[in-house]
Amino acid sequence: MMKYTITIFLLFIEIISFAQKNNLPKDTSFTLYSTYIKEQKKRPYITIASPEPSSKVLIKKDIVFRTIKERQLLLDVYYPKHTQKKKPAVLFIFGGGWRSGDKSQNEAMAIELANRDYVAVSAEYRLSGEAQYPAAVFDLKAAIKWMKSNAGDYGIDTNQIAALGVSAGGQLAALLATTNGNIYFEDTLGGLNTTSNIQAAVDMDGILAFHHPESGEGAAAAKWLGGTYEQQPETWKDAAALEHIDYKTVPFLFINSSNPRFHAGRDDAIKKMDSLHIYSEVHTFDDTPHPFWFFNPWFNPMINYIDAFLKKLFK
Repeated sequence: MMKYTITIFLLFIEIISFAQKNNLPKDTSFTLYSTYIKEQKKRPYITIASPEPSSKVLIKKDIVFRTIKERQLLLDVYYPKHTQKKKPAVLFIFGGGWRSGDKSQNEAMAIELANRDYVAVSAEYRLSGEAQYPAAVFDLKAAIKWMKSNAGDYGIDTNQIAALGVSAGGQLAALLATTNGNIYFEDTLGGLNTTSNIQAAVDMDGILAFHHPESGEGAAAAKWLGGTYEQQPETWKDAAALEHIDYKTVPFLFINSSNPRFHAGRDDAIKKMDSLHIYSEVHTFDDTPHPFWFFNPWFNPMINYIDAFLKKLFK
C-alpha cells in the first residue's frame, strides 16, 4: 500500500509542476490517488494495478509531438526492443471529463501491452480549460500522424494502429474511429505529410452520444462543447461518434462497467455497424466502478480482452 501511495503522490506532484511551468489551467479533480481512495471505501478488496516493464521494454517520456504557438504537447512511448518484425501500436487516451486527467494515468495499461509486444503511446491533449472541442480531436489525430512519421524509430506497423480510450478518452477514441478521412476533423496546423487513419478502436466506458436517452452528460460536456445542448445542439451532435458511423468506421471493442450511463449510444452504434458489416464486440464487468481500468481484480481480464481483440484483427 505504501508503494502505491508514494508513487501516486509523486505523479501528482509531477503533473502540478508541469502545469505550473507551462502556465496551464490546473484541474486535478480526477487523479488516480483520489479515485482509489473513493472507490476503496466501497470495495476494500481493490488494489491499484502496477505491472513492471519486462527487460525487453524501453520507455521514452515527454516527447514533443505537437507545438501550438508556445504550447508543447507531449507523449510517452512504451515499446519492445527492435526486431525486424513491425508491431501493432496503440494510442492511449486518458479520461477525466474532458477537463482533467493526465497521460501518466495510462502507464499501467501501456506497460502491460508493451510487455505483450505492442508499441504503446500515451498522449496528452488540450482539455476544456485550455481549448474547447474539437481541439482535442485535432491533437490526437496529430499524435497518430506522429506515430506514423516516427514508425521506423519504434518499430510501428503503420497499418495496424488502434486508439484506446477510457471514459472521456473512450469518447474521443470512438470519434477517431468514426472519422477516418473526414477532412473536417483534420487540422492542418503543423501537419505531417501522412494520414491520421486508424484501424481499430477500444472504447472503455466512453459515450457514443451526448444528447441521448441513456446519456447523463451535463456541465463537463457543456464546458468542452461550448455550451449546453440548448445553446449548442449542432456541436453536441457533431461531437458524437454515433453521428459519424459509415463504411470507413473501424472495428470496435467495447469494455464497460456496470453503469449504463457510460455507454450511452453504444447499442445504437452497434446496430449501425452491424448494418455495414463492421465487426464489434462487447464485454461488461458486473458490479464495477466506472474507472475499473485502474484496479485489480479487473485489470488482467481487461488486458486479455484487448489483447485478444487486437490479435484477431492484426494477425
